[in-house]
Amino acid sequence: MTISTPTTLPALQSATGYAGDISPEQAWAWVQSGEADIVDVRTDAERAWVGFVPGAHALAWKQWPSMAMNPDFDAGIQALGAGGKKLVLLCRSGVRSIAAAQRATELGVQAYNILEGFEGDPDAQAHRGVQGGWRVRGLPWQQN
Repeated sequence: MTISTPTTLPALQSATGYAGDISPEQAWAWVQSGEADIVDVRTDAERAWVGFVPGAHALAWKQWPSMAMNPDFDAGIQALGAGGKKLVLLCRSGVRSIAAAQRATELGVQAYNILEGFEGDPDAQAHRGVQGGWRVRGLPWQQN
């Protein structure tokens, strides 16, 4: 099995409808410096089964198992953003977190998408977690 080493991502990329796309490493640097909080927008099931970032705020964008929109998302993201910190949003691959960042921005919150998400894109065998993503980049995470 060949495991590809992830390439270095730019620290920040511009985006439309939200503050921008940010590398996992830059997101972690902002969190460590106190500039930002991580918001994990994956489902409770994903966090429980796949792993999570210690200290991240859990606020699902969609709910398992129906994948219906979380009716508490708007109030939750506004409460998390009330202190004025940047919010860096994390999902599995960096797709749902874009939609969540766009909605957060509509609500007046400074929100960024974390590129590659927690698990990254699937490889040639459709496996995640081997090329890109928070875990592959060696950033802090835990599993229950």
